[in-house]
Amino acid sequence: MGSLYDDDFLGRLQKGAQSLLPRWGLSPHSQVELLTISENATFKAIDPARPDPVILRVHRPAYHSEAEILSELAWITALRQENILRTPAIIPTQDNELIEKFEDHGEWRHVVAFEFLPGDEPDPEGDLVAGFRTLGGISARLHHHAQDWQVPKDFTRKTWNFDTALGAQHLWGEWRAALGLTAEGKAVLEQLCTYLEQRLNAYGTGPDRFGLVHADLRLANLLVDGDTLGVIDFDDCGFSWFVYDFAAAISFLETSPTIPALQEAWIEGYREVAPLDETHVEMIPTFIMFRRLLLTAWIASHSETETAQWAGMEAYTEGTVDLARSYLRDNGVEC
Repeated sequence: MGSLYDDDFLGRLQKGAQSLLPRWGLSPHSQVELLTISENATFKAIDPARPDPVILRVHRPAYHSEAEILSELAWITALRQENILRTPAIIPTQDNELIEKFEDHGEWRHVVAFEFLPGDEPDPEGDLVAGFRTLGGISARLHHHAQDWQVPKDFTRKTWNFDTALGAQHLWGEWRAALGLTAEGKAVLEQLCTYLEQRLNAYGTGPDRFGLVHADLRLANLLVDGDTLGVIDFDDCGFSWFVYDFAAAISFLETSPTIPALQEAWIEGYREVAPLDETHVEMIPTFIMFRRLLLTAWIASHSETETAQWAGMEAYTEGTVDLARSYLRDNGVEC
């Protein structure tokens, strides 16, 4: 498949972001550096006249509408106003606009500016247990806020359910296009899909289990600064199951022997803030497989990104098949 984020495209995005700097009162001569490519391209603008850099997120083409981006920013604003968690402030333009845009080959690219949040991504090779206990509490506060928050009437975000993740309306690509997927592996994953759909339908989407979630609390979106844990990147926030947030948090760690300890710590931290019934806890392994298969599809459709390449591409697909076999056997399904 062709690569979206090739050097030419990234160069155009960087120039486009540079052209918008004066809108935020930044010097047009500020240094603009690429930070990361995942769903979007994120840049750091360094202005010698400012003590801290400004983070510029240039949105992926044909993914979120302007209304969806504004809805994400509305939730972030509400969370910050109520001190629910530590997350970067949105920086409006000098005209008080939250979204800027530039034209690129006849299409508009949306850009949002955020303050720089100090901290470091948790080390996946380090001891994550204490951090996951903290993350459990953060998740509980997020979910409680989502249940109580009066959503604006024009609020619109994607829904992450079986159909939009793994079914006909898939948002991140078709898992059957997974890199290196063999006929035998495909048969196993077909069984997995059937079983996941049955479990999710039985679990349902009642208000005690389904609502607005961050949906991507993985290590890359967490910042440790001393004793505090910050959360960034609400770009995938939308409507899904609450305990899906744990499955997202262990993205790319699914085969680690530490997962049971991390799960226990997350649950403990959650229950220090809000109740979490065993009915929901029992669904966590199902959501881990749901997320793993979703990421397998994402890697195939975003293979040019550093994240996909770091995850292992074909090796990640093979690991998904192995995990699916174990999960199905644990649930009494022969494969």
